Amino acid sequence: MINEILAYNKKFVAEKKYEQYAASKYPNKKIAIITCMDTRLVELLPAALGIKNGDVKIIKNAGGTVTNPFGSVIRSLLISIIELGVEEIMVIGHTDCGVQHINSDMMIHHMKQRGISQESIDLIKYCGVDFEKWLAGFDTVEQSVSETVEFIKKHPLIPHDIRIGGYIIDSVTGELRTIA
Repeated sequence: MINEILAYNKKFVAEKKYEQYAASKYPNKKIAIITCMDTRLVELLPAALGIKNGDVKIIKNAGGTVTNPFGSVIRSLLISIIELGVEEIMVIGHTDCGVQHINSDMMIHHMKQRGISQESIDLIKYCGVDFEKWLAGFDTVEQSVSETVEFIKKHPLIPHDIRIGGYIIDSVTGELRTIA
């Protein structure tokens, strides 16, 4: 499958199809979006929001959440705000999220089945990571979005003049609902 993608990429570049996507690193709409990595949102989310290449910064991860106050999501937000001119943040969860109800014990069990050793798991725990919490899902998307919005609002490095809102997008219709 990767070879097919690489072959397509060579053709894409040779035919200069990239020209239609030319944009600045500075987001036109001055918005950063934190959302889930769900495959259904790859094209649906931009289409449903009317955004195109160059309009916004999109930060994606499993569940569209912040799991570490000094992890990659907050770092990406800070760079977006301080260096790239972002003025608003949208936290967008979605219906039927795969992270909802994930059980960390079951995740650890499946990791072991895939060859991850207990020694490796113990090492991560020894390094101070609350492994069970880190791998846990959430009960409701509404709760997850609200908690993420509050987490960002209370973060000591996020400027207070940044507008932060929480939303849920329907992963079938693209309808956006305001949560926070």
